[in-house]
Amino acid sequence: MRVPDEPEFLQLMHLELDHIRKRLRGMAMMSRGIVPNLVLSERALERMRSAASQYMADETGEAMVGFIIEDDTPEGLPTIYVLDTISPDETAVRRSHTFQQGDALQDEIIWWLQENWHFHRERYRGSDALSARFDVPLRYLGDWHKQPGSMIQPSHGDLMTALSWLDDDEMNMDFLLVPIVTVGYAPVISQSEYTVNYIHLPMENGSDMRVDWWYIHRDVRVFQPVHPKLVAAETLPKMMKYGWHVVLADRLGSETLALLDDGLLVRRLLYECDGEVPLEFCFFTIRQGATSFLLLVTQHDYPETAPRAYHAPFIEGLDLADAVATFEKLWALKSPIPDPPGWRWTPEKYLVDYVIAIEVQLGLRQPASVSIPVILDEHSADAAEEYRPPADTIDEVP
Repeated sequence: MRVPDEPEFLQLMHLELDHIRKRLRGMAMMSRGIVPNLVLSERALERMRSAASQYMADETGEAMVGFIIEDDTPEGLPTIYVLDTISPDETAVRRSHTFQQGDALQDEIIWWLQENWHFHRERYRGSDALSARFDVPLRYLGDWHKQPGSMIQPSHGDLMTALSWLDDDEMNMDFLLVPIVTVGYAPVISQSEYTVNYIHLPMENGSDMRVDWWYIHRDVRVFQPVHPKLVAAETLPKMMKYGWHVVLADRLGSETLALLDDGLLVRRLLYECDGEVPLEFCFFTIRQGATSFLLLVTQHDYPETAPRAYHAPFIEGLDLADAVATFEKLWALKSPIPDPPGWRWTPEKYLVDYVIAIEVQLGLRQPASVSIPVILDEHSADAAEEYRPPADTIDEVP
């Protein structure tokens, strides 16, 4: 424990010794086959079943997120809580004996969930809205994947992959959960009296899905079975709904390009605008020579929900490269912009359409000119042809 009057080097020494003590205790416990407690949300297991049902003939898998809660008692075990699973994007490779995670979508979603959970903790710490037990960071816990046949243990390739992740200092992972999903089992009539590391779950085709839970620590370097406990999803914290900017990446790119093409400088960021999660995805824009910024705020379910717009004056000392710091200063000076008369948002519209409508209403730009085509009937067309001047007189000047 730190003592306020201790020299700084003694405080650092105590912290380092405490870290070593916990590490040695953990290694000793795991060397005896002792592994953490494991608690599963019913939601996570249901998402596994849904994904496995879609790819009965192929391998598949998802990332898992949750908490790890330490126990400070001498022989206490940490508890891992699996709250949710995250699907890969469309670039994932699924074949009968191969599964490869997709591109960066899962990382984007995990980051989004972590940012929202961090704000939730800061906002509700010490209140009934946040249990002190769950006042811990949200973490990536590992990946589950479905294997063919009855391969209920991780393969040698799974071991090599897990060790490479654990040895990567940038990952900063001490452990991984590597559950294995297999399908096609006969329905289980009664529960086993023995402690096992698997769970059976009925599927729509009348068979069962089996999930075997495995744990690996960087200091032990082998997979160990871990016994899961299934709990109702409502007894655990809920994860935030995914933000549109994550799941509609193409739309985000199109929105940004449209604003840039209209001559605006554009910056984007996540920000808490209304005191609650999910966080808002925001843009701030300005035209060259303008005296004010335009702030655009979108909810997580944009474009179904309409954006909101605000003005903020240009002030000295802004560092536009630091989007968060700049937006904080502008947000403190903001004033709302009412929607233009007759304006109606629809999901087919884009932010640039909203900007144009606002600027027209404020007199900052002219309305788009509309050309009205003249359609002549057959009689009118003949009359126009009859009175057309001769070709050799068209260029004459009276």
